[in-house]
Amino acid sequence: MPKFIEMPKLSDTMTEGTLAKWTVKEGDKVSVGKAIADIETDKATMEYASPFEGVLHKFIATPGGKVPLGAPLAVILEEDEAPPANLDELIAKAQASAAPAPAAEKKPAASAAKTAAPGARLPLAPQHRSRAASAGAALRVKASPLAKKIAAERGVDLNSLIGTGPGGRVVRADVENAPVGGASAGRVAATPAIRPVVGPEDERVPTSSMRNIIAERLLASKTQIPHFYLQMEIDAGPLMAFRAHLNASAEKTSGNKYTVNDFILKAVIRAAEAQPAINAAWDGDAIVKFKSVGLSVAIAIDDGLVTPVIKQAEKKTLLEISQSVKDLAGKAKNKKLSPDDFAGGTITVSNLGAYGIDQFSAIINPPQAAIIAIGSIRSAPVVNDKGQIVVGQRMWVGLSGDHRVVDGAVAATFLAEMRKLLENPALMLV
Repeated sequence: MPKFIEMPKLSDTMTEGTLAKWTVKEGDKVSVGKAIADIETDKATMEYASPFEGVLHKFIATPGGKVPLGAPLAVILEEDEAPPANLDELIAKAQASAAPAPAAEKKPAASAAKTAAPGARLPLAPQHRSRAASAGAALRVKASPLAKKIAAERGVDLNSLIGTGPGGRVVRADVENAPVGGASAGRVAATPAIRPVVGPEDERVPTSSMRNIIAERLLASKTQIPHFYLQMEIDAGPLMAFRAHLNASAEKTSGNKYTVNDFILKAVIRAAEAQPAINAAWDGDAIVKFKSVGLSVAIAIDDGLVTPVIKQAEKKTLLEISQSVKDLAGKAKNKKLSPDDFAGGTITVSNLGAYGIDQFSAIINPPQAAIIAIGSIRSAPVVNDKGQIVVGQRMWVGLSGDHRVVDGAVAATFLAEMRKLLENPALMLV
């Protein structure tokens, strides 16, 4: 009996995948756990291992093609098994059963995150999902009196809005962010974008699934999350001296070599413990305060940026953090990251210091409430305690915060704790 290898769900937000390439040939024997293909998801390109043992009889999907979840990729037969006469019919049935439902039949919740009005949150809870699909029905919309008044004056259809108030209630901001005339959030999202003029020598490169989701989430982050930005200069001299001392000792014993980023990550973790309000997320009518620190570490790869997570980071030593980052970076480079590697992030660190960037403002990684931006370490003239101008080492650390969750004073206190730790690095070892 033929078995179908199907497009797997390799991430929590994945609805389809792109078959990047086959790493086996038709007629090859495969075993359970043997890598047979590279599959590109909305987060990374990952190796896919065969769930069955047998002979790979026939490829169904071709490299470069997008395949819905559960759709057949290939046919596997047992060794010496002859293919059934109705194999093509079985393939067609499998493809039909995995085909996405027509747009009119899809539940509005499935596209809520994409059709959200500027006032909506990420991700949307069930009580806040789009009412746009039911705009024609006689629904009683929960809305504040002021929201109803403004909607009547502006001609906005309350049924087309996503309420961001308690219990999904439509509030003033939701109406003010809506287009005049009652256009739904979905129609707003469909407004044609300003397109570039492409010349005959210009190249138009189709975007990958991963790049599409990056663009989608960052657009949502910048339009739906009220960002604010703080910057703080840190004396990196003590950190560099302490790191040099540790690495010199490690070299004698063939121990672990620490990067500057290892200390920065440890400082972020300790500062998040000291100021737990930063380790939180907006949840519509509540703020979620995470008990554990899930440290998302931004890693650049060929097609964008991935943010695998160091889970329960507060329980890890500096050595364990250093080893975890090296492991995640290696897996990212070799396309070995699994869905579990991306789960559970509560705060993100993005370090562009290695690229010579002195300071920058990062975009929040939703639904988190903060991202930390790390710049390069530079030699600069500074005034010491004696009032003398000397050569010092300085580093800029930035924080982008979700102002619905984090107040400026909270973020400033967090950065001050980071500075204390980085300027006194031995504190991170106790």
